[in-house]
Amino acid sequence: MGKEIDLNCDMGESFGIYKIGNDEEMMKHVTSISVGCGFHGGDPHVMRKTVALAKNYGVAVGAHPGFPDMIGFGRRKLEIDRQEATDYILYQVGALKAFCEAYRIELQHVKPHGQFYQMMWRSEDLTQGVLEAIRLIKPEPVFFALYGTLPYQMAEEMGIHVIGELYADLDYLPDGTTTIKKVHGDTEITATTKKVVKMVLEGKVETKDGREIEVRGSSICFHGDNPQSPAIIQTVKKTLAENGIRITPIGRQLKG
Repeated sequence: MGKEIDLNCDMGESFGIYKIGNDEEMMKHVTSISVGCGFHGGDPHVMRKTVALAKNYGVAVGAHPGFPDMIGFGRRKLEIDRQEATDYILYQVGALKAFCEAYRIELQHVKPHGQFYQMMWRSEDLTQGVLEAIRLIKPEPVFFALYGTLPYQMAEEMGIHVIGELYADLDYLPDGTTTIKKVHGDTEITATTKKVVKMVLEGKVETKDGREIEVRGSSICFHGDNPQSPAIIQTVKKTLAENGIRITPIGRQLKG
């Protein structure tokens, strides 16, 4: 069997009259989505519309819970304790899960957003709180995380099904983590495509300072708030196919 990869996109992050991203266009090209749950982006109406759109396109749905920081789009630091982390995850995922159940869609995964996620890379306490919340959700969703990071390792130790995620449009750092962008600027499509293919085929990526590190993943993330994402993902999909890589949903990969 050849190499398989899932394509996912963070979306459903519009709020009220404010539109963020091109959700429907991206939905045409992905196999999984991570939906904003109302704290950093998204609202009840956007969540419902996004889940309905996913059902229409046959795309798997996951939760993208963040800090309660709408004005900063969840990209600012917020000091919270372990119990607060658990509560934030249960509250947000529970809301999205209700919409999934209304549309008879299974909640596939949980992937924390922005600064919430990045702070987990340095905090066992915060990570423990998030993973404890995931254990309480039934059926237990898959956890998306960067390979080799603290959340990935702790999820494995706890027996939580963790999926390694690769980032198409973010720069990697030597420790295997990624940079955070408050606003997505221009992304060079050819270079991004080469980077993705190398990560998938060779398990390697060049870091921001020119080093080469090992990466592993079964899903590639594209950001819905990046204006260039539709063009990037179409080029990436075409190039992956030309290299014999099949685009396969996470659920199908897990079933073997």
